[in-house]
Amino acid sequence: MAKVEAKLLELGCELPPPPEPVGNYLPITRSGNVMWLAGVGSRMADGASIAGKLGDDLTVEQGYAAARWAALNLLARIKAELGDLDRVTRILKVVGMVNSAPTFTQQAAVVDGASDLFVALYGDRGRHARSAPGMAALPGNTAVICDCVIEVDGG
Repeated sequence: MAKVEAKLLELGCELPPPPEPVGNYLPITRSGNVMWLAGVGSRMADGASIAGKLGDDLTVEQGYAAARWAALNLLARIKAELGDLDRVTRILKVVGMVNSAPTFTQQAAVVDGASDLFVALYGDRGRHARSAPGMAALPGNTAVICDCVIEVDGG
């Protein structure tokens, strides 16, 4: 078994099916060894989404879990594209958009759910630049949408 997937199992995680695009866009584009992944929401393995506004409907802990699910959905897309999560040589950038109540200010703590997973799986190669903006609304009222930019091996 691949190293990253073994770590996923150690963490008690399983990849969900890769999400399909919900509009007129590609889920992944690539130029050389850099890949840009379109945003994915906090859809869980059973197909249900963690939905609601942070600070109104959801706690920081629930938002953290939502960001972790978004990261798992990104990993599912990477696996579908590359066939092997070990081909990721670096997580370069993560953007985590948080569905936020007007007074909610803990977006960074929410998006740590994605960042912490990437670091747990890839170590220093999983450390990345990041943005964590609060949003007035997200499609389907999903709690968190994450996208990322990664570097992959040339294979």
